[in-house]
Amino acid sequence: MKSDLGKKYKLCSHVIIEDVYSTGELIKSYPFVARMKLTTLPREAPFQIVFSAPKRTFRKAYQRNRIKRLCKEAFRLNKNELESVLLKSNKQLALFLVFTSRDDISLQVLEKRILKLINKIITQLESYD
Repeated sequence: MKSDLGKKYKLCSHVIIEDVYSTGELIKSYPFVARMKLTTLPREAPFQIVFSAPKRTFRKAYQRNRIKRLCKEAFRLNKNELESVLLKSNKQLALFLVFTSRDDISLQVLEKRILKLINKIITQLESYD
């Protein structure tokens, strides 16, 4: 199975994004702040995600793009666990991920932090059942 983070995983709907940001549940796991909400998504995907790096912290566009690229790669490498939990419970999740650190973090460290965040999300989802 090809493990990519293609278009079906990209959250594009402005309506859903605003809904997640205003009424979604907040999960903090340094260096991320995640907002999540169980909802029905327009595509057949277990989850859809948006990555964000604030302009206030990273002034230059190339810095924001690099951070988002690293976050996407780290998430892509560790998404299988979250995906399998959502498929088993037949739910769809909308995620909004904001990178909050001011430091430059390597991909290896970012992967560990993403894994920690995914585990927090899974724990939260299991508490709903």
